[in-house]
Amino acid sequence: MRKQPHFLRRFAVTAAVALALCAGVSAQAASLVPLGRAVGIQMTTAGMLVADLAEVDTPGGKAAPAKDAGLLPGDVICRIDGRDITSSADFLAAMDAAGDTLSVTVRRGGTEVTATVTPAVTADGTRQLGLWLRDGVTGVGTLTYYDPATGRYGALGHGISDETSGVLMPLRDGSVLSAVIADARPGGHGTAGELVGSFAPGDRIGAIERNCLFGIFGTLDAPPDGDAIETASADAVRTGSATILSTVAGEDVRAYTVDISRVYHDGGCTRFLITVTDPDLLAATGGIVQGMSGSPILQNGRLVGAVTHVLVNDPTRGYGIFAQTMLKQARAVEKTDDTAHTQAQNAK
Repeated sequence: MRKQPHFLRRFAVTAAVALALCAGVSAQAASLVPLGRAVGIQMTTAGMLVADLAEVDTPGGKAAPAKDAGLLPGDVICRIDGRDITSSADFLAAMDAAGDTLSVTVRRGGTEVTATVTPAVTADGTRQLGLWLRDGVTGVGTLTYYDPATGRYGALGHGISDETSGVLMPLRDGSVLSAVIADARPGGHGTAGELVGSFAPGDRIGAIERNCLFGIFGTLDAPPDGDAIETASADAVRTGSATILSTVAGEDVRAYTVDISRVYHDGGCTRFLITVTDPDLLAATGGIVQGMSGSPILQNGRLVGAVTHVLVNDPTRGYGIFAQTMLKQARAVEKTDDTAHTQAQNAK
């Protein structure tokens, strides 16, 4: 009998609807190169992410093997019958070797859970688990900054999450790629627009090393052009005129005017509200669209943040994250990497 799982191979990186992001925001000021370059993003997951559960049609009626076994959307399948699962190929090989039942181990939060799943058999003899699985992401986003002191970049301003379960996708490996924006589809009331870009695997310009709540971080293969400017502290961000750098056509990074309408300093929130005022950007995109996540925001000659979210009911408005918050996350990543490197050296 054939053994057929359900796969959702790829999905687009999106600038999500409005979401409050709150955490401590203290970080040492730094000089960073603001970018605004649109890039292709390719990322594979560490394990197979359960995006959703499904019912299976069988001669005896509908069955839900995965649901009945206690699996949940957001689980990450890491082993089947003791075999490590790091990719869709591993999953298919494990399914081919499986017997009438499968021992499926998943990561759920910070723990591992093992369940016994009995596949359902369809009328044509196919065995199915009743799962929708994701193994990666492909889409368009924007580089926020490059740190000449460390050689690292920050992008997006928010993590890459599964669009169905909302779970932050676990990173196995990934790349940022040179992209050309072929089309900008404007947003409207209740509908988010998007940037449509073209890129190829051979167009890599850097590596994705972390997928975190406040963005993706990694290294670029070569330093980008541009001058470093001061990063503003969160307390220095004010309401009033500002500029975003973004690529909405071709490969050209352009500056567009926005207004910082409200700054949230209470409760440690890491966001501020922006309104697009630039007539050229409004004509091209209708405001903020998917793919602009990560566009750097400048005020008074300093990097203050990055575009992260669009209000789908009003695409002229959206949220930004403080640059200080992204930098704090990046520095935490660097510290973790340095500690791991030191431990590895000491173990030799």
